[in-house]
Amino acid sequence: MSEPLVLGIETSCDETGIGIVRGRTLLSNTIASSMDEHARYGGVIPEVAARAHLEALQPSIEAALAEAHVQLEDLDAIAVTSGPGLAGALMVGVGAAKGLAVSLGKPLYAVNHLVGHIAADIVTPDSDPLEYPTIALLVSGGHTSLLHVQGLTTDVELLGETMDDAAGEAFDKVARLLSLPYPGGPEIDRAAVDGDPNAIRFPRGLSRASDLEKHRYDFSFSGLKTAVARWVERCEASGEEVPVADVAASFREAVVDVLVTKALAACADLGVPRLLLGGGVIANRRLRDVAIARAEAAGVIVRIPPLSLCTDNGAMIAALAAELISSGRRPSTLAFGADSTLPVTEIQIAESQAEDAA
Repeated sequence: MSEPLVLGIETSCDETGIGIVRGRTLLSNTIASSMDEHARYGGVIPEVAARAHLEALQPSIEAALAEAHVQLEDLDAIAVTSGPGLAGALMVGVGAAKGLAVSLGKPLYAVNHLVGHIAADIVTPDSDPLEYPTIALLVSGGHTSLLHVQGLTTDVELLGETMDDAAGEAFDKVARLLSLPYPGGPEIDRAAVDGDPNAIRFPRGLSRASDLEKHRYDFSFSGLKTAVARWVERCEASGEEVPVADVAASFREAVVDVLVTKALAACADLGVPRLLLGGGVIANRRLRDVAIARAEAAGVIVRIPPLSLCTDNGAMIAALAAELISSGRRPSTLAFGADSTLPVTEIQIAESQAEDAA
C-alpha cells in the first residue's frame, strides 16, 4: 500500500488532535485545545484534560473528515498515540482508536508521540524528503529530548533528555514568577521583546565541564528557574521594581543557549549535518532564529515544520503510521494501553506477529 489513507488520534496532553494523511500528503489537521480551561490553574490539570478530550473527540473527528473530504469507511488504517504523555488523557485516545478500528474493521497502529513529532516533517508541504541520519531536538511543555534518528520507522536513539523540568514547564513557572499569564512561553516571548538578553547572566544547566562528562546531551532547567526566583526575590526585598523585560529576555536566552549548544554538539560529535526542530516550544522566535544562525555557521541544515505541525497534533501520528504501513510493518494488536513513560526507542507498540496478521 504505497499511499495509505490514515486517520491519527493524539491526546497525550491538552490538545485533541485529529489528522488525516494520504501517504505523505496532509489532508486535515484538526486541533481542539483545552488550554483556556487550564489557564485558571496556571498549568495542565490531567483530569480536566481527559474530560476535555472526551468532549472534543467526536466533533474533531467529524471536522477532520469533512476537511479531508473522506468518510470513515474510506480509511485504510487508524493510528493513535500510546505514549508518552498524561495517562488519563492517553487512555481517552487509545480507547477511541480501538473502538473505531474494531467497528470499522480497520488495522490499528499504536505509535510513539515523540517519534510522531519527527514524522511531522514528512507531511510538510513543498519540503524535500527528510534525510537520515538526522539529529532531532524536541522541545515542549512536557518533553525536552535530543534524538539521533537513523530511520524514522526503524532506529531512533535517545541521546539525552531533561533531568527535571522540561523547557516548556520552565517557561510556565518563570512566567508565574513574573506575574505573567499562562501559558508562559508566548508571554515570556512578548515580554522579552523590550528586554536585554545580556542584562542578567542566568546559569546554563548541565553545561560545566564536569557535567558534560556524564550529561553531555541532557538538560536541566530547574536550577535556572530557581536562579530566576532568587533574583526576583532579591529585587523585591530591596524595594526595586522587577525589570520584567530584562528578566524574561535573559531567562529565554539561557534556555535557548543550552538547547542550541547541546543540539549542535550532537551534530558535531556524530558527524550529522542535519538538525530537525519540533515541539510546541519551537514557536519561540528567539529559539528558531538562534538555531538557524548558529547552525548555518556550523554547516548544519535546520528543518522546522510549520508551527501548526510542531504543537501536538494528529497529523504527525497519522504520518508516522503511514510510513510504518508503507515500510511493510504489521498493525498493532489490541494488547496495548496508555504508557505515560513509553521510551522513544519503541516506535510502534504491540506489532502483531505474522500469523496474527494473517
